[in-house]
Amino acid sequence: MKRQNLTSVGLILLALVVCRSAVMADTLTVGTTAQFQSIQQAIDVARNGDVIQIQPGTYTGNLTLNKQITLEGIGRPLVHGEGVVSVVTVLADGCVIRGLIIEHSGGDLTREDSGVLLRSNNNRIEDIEMRDVLYGIYLYSSRNNVISRNRIRGRTELESGERGAGLHLWNSHNNKIEDNVISDARDGLYIQSCTGNEIRRNRVFNLRYGLHYMSSNRNRFEDNYFANNVAGAAIMYSNDIEFRRNAFVHNRGFSSFGILFQDCENLIAEENFIIDNATGIFMESLRKTKFRRNTIANNDVALRIFSSSDANVFTENNFISNLSPLQLVGVKTTTRWSENGRGNYWSDYDGYDLNQDGRGDVPLKIQNVFEYMEGNYPRLRIYLDSPAARAMAVAEKAFPILRVSSERDEAPLMKPVALHYPFAEQLQTTRTNHGLVAVSILILLAAAAVIWSGYRPTSYGYQR
Repeated sequence: MKRQNLTSVGLILLALVVCRSAVMADTLTVGTTAQFQSIQQAIDVARNGDVIQIQPGTYTGNLTLNKQITLEGIGRPLVHGEGVVSVVTVLADGCVIRGLIIEHSGGDLTREDSGVLLRSNNNRIEDIEMRDVLYGIYLYSSRNNVISRNRIRGRTELESGERGAGLHLWNSHNNKIEDNVISDARDGLYIQSCTGNEIRRNRVFNLRYGLHYMSSNRNRFEDNYFANNVAGAAIMYSNDIEFRRNAFVHNRGFSSFGILFQDCENLIAEENFIIDNATGIFMESLRKTKFRRNTIANNDVALRIFSSSDANVFTENNFISNLSPLQLVGVKTTTRWSENGRGNYWSDYDGYDLNQDGRGDVPLKIQNVFEYMEGNYPRLRIYLDSPAARAMAVAEKAFPILRVSSERDEAPLMKPVALHYPFAEQLQTTRTNHGLVAVSILILLAAAAVIWSGYRPTSYGYQR
C-alpha cells in the first residue's frame, strides 16, 4: 500500500511538471495588428520553449536567437536583413525555424555572412526560401541538426568565386541534410572536417562544385542529384564515405568531371548515375574503394585513373557509349576489373558467350588507341569522335601495333546490369529550372533505355 501511494505521488508530480511546462510555453504573434510588430522584440520577450508565429508581411532587420524558441512563418513572411553579417544567427540549442523567406545578408566571406548561421546544436531549419544571401545556411561547429526542404539561391550578380556555398558545414557532425534545392552559389554543399552526416535527396545545379568535400570521414550520401555544374563532386582527403543512388549529370567545363576523388580510402560507390560529363570519374591516390552497379555513360572520358590509385575494384558497372573508356596517367594501376567472377558491362564489347553464363569468353582490353596521348595531352580529346580517329581505332583492332595499357576485364558482362533511377520522376514534380529539368530527363532516359532493354548498340543498330 505504501509503495502504491508513493507511485501515485510520483505520477502526480510528473503530471504537474508537464502541465507547468505546457502552461509556460507561450505562443507569441508578430504582425502589423498583432501582439508584436518586430520579430526581434518578440524574441527578446520570449522564454525557452515559446513559439513565435509571424504573420504575412515584410520584416526588416537581422535576428539573433539566444534562447530555445520556434520561429514559425504563417503565409511565408519575408525577413529582409540589414545587408551586414547574417540575417539570422542561432546561438541557443534546440531552436526551430520554418516557413520563412530570408534575404539580403552581408557580403563578407571571412565573416560567414549567411541567410542562417548556426553556432549551436539540435536545431531544425526547414521550409525556408533564401535569396540574395552570400552563404545560405552555415553550420559552424554545429551538431545534430536537421536541415530540410529549403530552397537556396545565391547571388547571381557575383562571380562564382565571390559567392559562398549554399550549405557550408565546418566541424559539424551528425547532421541530417535532406530535400534541399540549391542553385547559383559557389559550391552547393561545402563540407570540411565533419563526420557522421547523412545527406539525402538534395538537388544541386548551376554552380561550381555540386559537392566540395574536404577532410571528412564516415558520411553518407544517398539519392542526391548534381547537374549542370562545372563539376559534380570533389571528394578530397576523406575516408569511409558511402555514395548510393546519386546522379552526376551534365557537369561540363574546362577540366570538368562528374566525381573527383583525391587521396581518399575505403569508399563505397553503388548504383550511382554518372552521365554526360567531360570526365566521368577522376581518381588520384584513391585506395581500397569499391565501385559496384554504377552507370557511367555518354562521358567524353569514362575513367581518368592515376597510377597512384591502388587496390580499387570495379564490378557490375555499366559503361555505355563513352567516347573513351579510360585515361591511364602513369604506367599501370592495381585496379581490379572484376570480383567473384563478375566483371562490368561495356557497350562496345564485341566478344561472345558460348557457354551462356552471361560473361564474355574473351577478356576485354580496356583501352583506346589514343589513351597515352589523352593522358598526357588532354586537348587532343576533341578529336576522339572524328572519322579519322574511328578509322585508326578499327585499324588498330585488326592490326595491333601500338603499345597501350594492360588493363583487362577478365569477365565482361554480356548484358547491362538492370537498375532503376527515380530522378526523372522526382524532377518532374520539383520546381527547378524547367530547361535544365527537360534536358536532364532526356539524358537520364536515353541511358536508362539501354540499361532497361538489355540491347547492345552496334554499328548496325541494336541487337539482343
